[in-house]
Amino acid sequence: MRILIVEDEEKIAAFIRKGLEEHGFVVDTLARGDEALLALANQPYDATVLDVFLPGRDGLSVLRAIRRRGIHLPVLLLTARGEMYERVEGLESGADDYLPKPFAMEELVARLRALLRRAAGVGLSLYQVGDLTLNLVSRVAMRGERKIELTGREFSLLELLMRSPGKVFTRTEIC
Repeated sequence: MRILIVEDEEKIAAFIRKGLEEHGFVVDTLARGDEALLALANQPYDATVLDVFLPGRDGLSVLRAIRRRGIHLPVLLLTARGEMYERVEGLESGADDYLPKPFAMEELVARLRALLRRAAGVGLSLYQVGDLTLNLVSRVAMRGERKIELTGREFSLLELLMRSPGKVFTRTEIC
Protein backbone atom coordinates (compact mmCIF):
# COMPACT_ATOMS: atom_id res chain seq x y z
CA MET A 1 0.00 0.00 0.00
CA ARG A 2 1.32 3.41 -0.95
CA ILE A 3 0.95 6.12 1.70
CA LEU A 4 1.67 9.85 1.47
CA ILE A 5 2.91 11.45 4.69
CA VAL A 6 2.59 15.23 4.80
CA GLU A 7 4.52 16.43 7.84
CA ASP A 8 6.79 19.48 8.05
CA GLU A 9 8.75 18.34 11.12
CA GLU A 10 11.61 16.28 9.67
CA LYS A 11 12.15 14.06 12.72
CA ILE A 12 8.47 13.16 12.98
CA ALA A 13 8.24 12.53 9.22
CA ALA A 14 11.30 10.25 9.37
CA PHE A 15 9.88 8.39 12.40
CA ILE A 16 6.54 7.81 10.64
CA ARG A 17 8.21 6.78 7.40
CA LYS A 18 10.47 4.26 9.11
CA GLY A 19 7.64 2.82 11.19
CA LEU A 20 5.28 2.42 8.24
CA GLU A 21 7.98 0.93 6.02
CA GLU A 22 8.73 -1.63 8.75
CA HIS A 23 5.07 -2.63 8.51
CA GLY A 24 5.27 -3.13 4.75
CA PHE A 25 3.93 0.20 3.48
CA VAL A 26 5.50 2.14 0.62
CA VAL A 27 5.85 5.72 1.87
CA ASP A 28 6.38 9.11 0.23
CA THR A 29 6.90 12.20 2.39
CA LEU A 30 6.28 15.87 1.72
CA ALA A 31 6.62 18.88 4.01
CA ARG A 32 4.35 21.49 2.39
CA GLY A 33 0.60 21.59 1.93
CA ASP A 34 0.73 23.01 -1.60
CA GLU A 35 3.09 20.19 -2.68
CA ALA A 36 0.73 17.64 -1.10
CA LEU A 37 -2.24 18.99 -3.04
CA LEU A 38 -0.34 18.58 -6.31
CA ALA A 39 0.89 15.10 -5.42
CA LEU A 40 -2.56 13.88 -4.35
CA ALA A 41 -4.07 15.16 -7.59
CA ASN A 42 -1.41 13.53 -9.77
CA GLN A 43 -0.20 10.37 -7.98
CA PRO A 44 -2.10 7.22 -6.97
CA TYR A 45 -2.00 6.84 -3.19
CA ASP A 46 -3.95 4.38 -1.08
CA ALA A 47 -4.11 6.79 1.89
CA THR A 48 -2.51 9.90 3.33
CA VAL A 49 -1.44 10.99 6.79
CA LEU A 50 -1.83 14.77 6.87
CA ASP A 51 -0.56 17.22 9.47
CA VAL A 52 -2.80 20.23 10.05
CA PHE A 53 -0.11 22.89 10.51
CA LEU A 54 1.89 22.99 7.27
CA PRO A 55 3.78 25.65 5.38
CA GLY A 56 2.44 26.71 2.00
CA ARG A 57 -1.12 25.57 2.68
CA ASP A 58 -2.52 24.17 5.91
CA GLY A 59 -3.70 20.58 6.11
CA LEU A 60 -7.40 21.38 6.51
CA SER A 61 -7.46 23.48 3.33
CA VAL A 62 -5.60 20.69 1.49
CA LEU A 63 -8.19 18.22 2.77
CA ARG A 64 -11.14 20.40 1.70
CA ALA A 65 -9.58 20.95 -1.73
CA ILE A 66 -9.02 17.25 -2.45
CA ARG A 67 -12.57 16.44 -1.34
CA ARG A 68 -13.96 19.20 -3.62
CA ARG A 69 -11.96 17.66 -6.48
CA GLY A 70 -13.57 14.29 -5.86
CA ILE A 71 -10.45 12.59 -4.50
CA HIS A 72 -11.79 10.04 -2.02
CA LEU A 73 -8.71 8.36 -0.62
CA PRO A 74 -8.60 7.76 3.15
CA VAL A 75 -7.14 10.72 5.07
CA LEU A 76 -5.87 10.50 8.63
CA LEU A 77 -5.20 13.86 10.25
CA LEU A 78 -2.21 13.82 12.56
CA THR A 79 -1.68 16.94 14.62
CA ALA A 80 -0.78 18.45 17.95
CA ARG A 81 -4.28 19.97 18.01
CA GLY A 82 -6.21 17.46 20.07
CA GLU A 83 -9.15 19.37 21.54
CA MET A 84 -12.58 17.90 20.87
CA TYR A 85 -13.78 20.83 18.74
CA GLU A 86 -10.60 20.60 16.65
CA ARG A 87 -11.13 16.88 16.04
CA VAL A 88 -14.73 17.57 15.04
CA GLU A 89 -13.58 20.31 12.64
CA GLY A 90 -11.09 17.93 11.03
CA LEU A 91 -13.65 15.15 10.62
CA GLU A 92 -16.29 17.58 9.31
CA SER A 93 -13.75 18.85 6.77
CA GLY A 94 -13.56 15.36 5.25
CA ALA A 95 -10.97 13.46 7.29
CA ASP A 96 -11.62 9.76 7.83
CA ASP A 97 -9.77 9.64 11.14
CA TYR A 98 -7.89 11.92 13.52
CA LEU A 99 -4.91 11.06 15.69
CA PRO A 100 -3.45 13.67 18.07
CA LYS A 101 0.29 13.88 18.78
CA PRO A 102 2.00 12.31 20.60
CA PHE A 103 0.96 8.90 19.31
CA ALA A 104 2.14 5.30 19.31
CA MET A 105 3.30 3.87 15.97
CA GLU A 106 1.23 0.73 16.59
CA GLU A 107 -1.92 2.85 16.84
CA LEU A 108 -1.10 4.77 13.66
CA VAL A 109 -0.53 1.51 11.76
CA ALA A 110 -3.76 -0.01 13.12
CA ARG A 111 -5.77 3.08 12.20
CA LEU A 112 -4.30 3.16 8.68
CA ARG A 113 -5.06 -0.52 8.15
CA ALA A 114 -8.64 0.02 9.36
CA LEU A 115 -9.05 2.95 6.95
CA LEU A 116 -7.65 0.89 4.09
CA ARG A 117 -9.98 -2.04 4.89
CA ARG A 118 -13.01 0.24 4.85
CA ALA A 119 -11.89 1.97 1.65
CA ALA A 120 -11.00 -1.20 -0.22
CA GLY A 121 -13.93 -3.38 0.76
CA VAL A 122 -13.43 -7.09 1.22
CA GLY A 123 -13.21 -7.96 -2.48
CA LEU A 124 -10.48 -5.47 -3.28
CA SER A 125 -8.22 -6.60 -0.46
CA LEU A 126 -7.57 -10.01 -2.04
CA TYR A 127 -5.51 -10.73 -5.13
CA GLN A 128 -5.51 -14.12 -6.75
CA VAL A 129 -3.42 -15.47 -9.61
CA GLY A 130 -3.89 -19.18 -10.14
CA ASP A 131 -3.76 -20.82 -6.71
CA LEU A 132 -1.68 -17.97 -5.25
CA THR A 133 -3.73 -15.65 -3.01
CA LEU A 134 -2.53 -12.43 -1.39
CA ASN A 135 -4.61 -10.87 1.40
CA LEU A 136 -3.66 -7.19 1.77
CA VAL A 137 -5.54 -6.75 5.02
CA SER A 138 -4.10 -9.67 6.98
CA ARG A 139 -0.86 -9.54 4.95
CA VAL A 140 -0.95 -13.29 4.33
CA ALA A 141 0.14 -15.07 1.15
CA MET A 142 -1.24 -18.53 0.43
CA ARG A 143 -0.37 -21.11 -2.24
CA GLY A 144 -3.43 -23.32 -2.22
CA GLU A 145 -3.91 -24.20 1.46
CA ARG A 146 -0.27 -23.54 2.43
CA LYS A 147 0.74 -20.23 4.03
CA ILE A 148 3.88 -18.60 2.60
CA GLU A 149 6.09 -16.68 5.03
CA LEU A 150 7.28 -13.41 3.45
CA THR A 151 9.29 -10.45 4.67
CA GLY A 152 7.71 -7.01 4.30
CA ARG A 153 9.74 -6.30 1.18
CA GLU A 154 8.87 -9.66 -0.39
CA PHE A 155 5.19 -9.07 0.36
CA SER A 156 5.30 -5.62 -1.28
CA LEU A 157 7.02 -7.02 -4.36
CA LEU A 158 4.49 -9.83 -4.68
CA GLU A 159 1.67 -7.29 -4.30
CA LEU A 160 3.12 -5.17 -7.11
CA LEU A 161 3.38 -8.19 -9.40
CA MET A 162 -0.09 -9.48 -8.57
CA ARG A 163 -1.73 -6.08 -9.14
CA SER A 164 -0.58 -6.24 -12.77
CA PRO A 165 -0.30 -9.89 -13.80
CA GLY A 166 1.58 -10.37 -17.05
CA LYS A 167 3.19 -6.92 -16.95
CA VAL A 168 6.95 -6.70 -17.24
CA PHE A 169 8.44 -4.21 -14.77
CA THR A 170 11.73 -2.40 -15.14
CA ARG A 171 14.16 -2.34 -12.25
CA THR A 172 13.31 1.35 -11.70
CA GLU A 173 9.57 0.63 -11.52
CA ILE A 174 10.18 -2.09 -8.95
CA CYS A 175 12.42 0.17 -6.85
